[in-house]
Amino acid sequence: MSKSVKKPEVDHLFDAILTLKTKEECYTFFEDVCTINELLSISQRYEVAKMLREKKKYLEISEATGASTATISRVNRSLNYGQDGYDMVFERLKKEGKID
Repeated sequence: MSKSVKKPEVDHLFDAILTLKTKEECYTFFEDVCTINELLSISQRYEVAKMLREKKKYLEISEATGASTATISRVNRSLNYGQDGYDMVFERLKKEGKID
């Protein structure tokens, strides 16, 4: 089985996500598409990435988010060696004044 995420099915999902216009629409869609635990896990990883970018220590991140050190390490690896997706989003949110 291929490990590539670039597949027509994923394209269709992303096309659907790109039609969402409000947070309420996001809640409606993602609560149907994801389990509560999946959605909470994704949001936890996002918070971990944000805190790592703020130079917080693993223990502080773990206590604040409930993330394991393994999860924090995986997110840190994505920040350092990934596709720069987190950085792209953080920069856009910063420009919009939604994060510091």
